[in-house]
Amino acid sequence: MWCVGGDVRLILNSDSMKPIYVQVSEWLETEILNENIKCDEKVYSQYQLAEMFNINPATAAKGINILADENVLYKKRGLGMFVATEAREIILRKRKNTKLRSMVKELAKEAIQLNVEEEELLEMIRSLHQQMKGDLK
Repeated sequence: MWCVGGDVRLILNSDSMKPIYVQVSEWLETEILNENIKCDEKVYSQYQLAEMFNINPATAAKGINILADENVLYKKRGLGMFVATEAREIILRKRKNTKLRSMVKELAKEAIQLNVEEEELLEMIRSLHQQMKGDLK
């Protein structure tokens, strides 16, 4: 994030393998998960997002449309896009089933290559999970 004359601009990872529109949709998801944007609140327009991220409005719109297609956002004609009541649950379910599962798969693969036994791996996860929960409080 950087500031120019009082304007806050957010920076996307241009080196990422993820397309910019996917990064925009994931950023909006995170804003919803963190309750910075709540149920039935209006989300940023494609033009606001384009300005915030210094990207093309069509790219921003593509990111918004991903969430609309997943029923995370809904449209109010003439007013814009709003957060659906069940948005948090949809995002949580999606991230558990895709992102988290992928990370666990990579972790399990690495543990096997390092000859880490299942119980040792589970204990590492338990310990770090408890530590991270404590850090978040």
